[in-house]
Amino acid sequence: MTTATAPRRLRRRRDPEADSRPINWWATAFVAVCSLTVLVPLYLAVAVAFKTPDQIASGTGFEWPAEFRFANFTEAWTRTDFPQALANTALITVGAVVLTLVTNSVVAYAIARNLDRPFFKGVYFYLLSALFVPFPIIMLPLVKQTAILGIDNQAGMAILYTVFGLSLNVFIYTAYIRSIPIELEEAARVDGASTWRVFRSVVFPLLAPMNATVGILTCVWAWNDFILPLVILGDPDERTLPLAQYVFQGQFNTDYSVAFASYLMAMAPLLLVYVFAQRWVISGVTRGSIK
Repeated sequence: MTTATAPRRLRRRRDPEADSRPINWWATAFVAVCSLTVLVPLYLAVAVAFKTPDQIASGTGFEWPAEFRFANFTEAWTRTDFPQALANTALITVGAVVLTLVTNSVVAYAIARNLDRPFFKGVYFYLLSALFVPFPIIMLPLVKQTAILGIDNQAGMAILYTVFGLSLNVFIYTAYIRSIPIELEEAARVDGASTWRVFRSVVFPLLAPMNATVGILTCVWAWNDFILPLVILGDPDERTLPLAQYVFQGQFNTDYSVAFASYLMAMAPLLLVYVFAQRWVISGVTRGSIK
């Protein structure tokens, strides 16, 4: 055995202690049941999206298509103006994620390092209290304010997602920042770094796992949100994918095959983003665990 192949074979050697550990069947069964809550609706969406209206009417909906009808996707693409709705949704989502990561982390850093002061502690609990305010209470005043300020558009949507996510994100960021040793920042200040330089060069790189978490939550929220674009966006050319599907459903509420095809098309971009970005997300979480 050569020296080049020895480490590789050692890495493939199985741990005998791990093989002898008993399997937790209760946990395995719980995970299996929870996975069905995702897999069953996903299977139903795929099955219905490829069926003809006659196949849907003659069965329960769970049967696998006897004949695949790919024209459902072409029809959904045309009726929902999918390219325009996709571009609008992507623009709002990217803007919201970037603004959220840049601004919310700065606010959380200022609060976390001054939480012993009454003012910052009051700001912290004030932001947390916003989590308990239902959106319908502020919905109509928000519509009026955005119209007065002229931000009832895509840029305004990105700002609103950033502001409305501030409470939860500050809660997530603050707990993590307080776990970062203050000695790292003091060493940078001894070398002459300013507060902004300390945050940019020392703290923000250590926030990789939290940035991944906040970025994923913001991305999924902005991509799938329906109520906020419905009440804010007035221009039909700026409608997002959920709005396009809502109009589609209102006009063609009996054509379930085309509707489910549009749902799969709207879900595909997020799956592609995860496939290409998962290694950065996992590496960020790994770096956070061994920080």
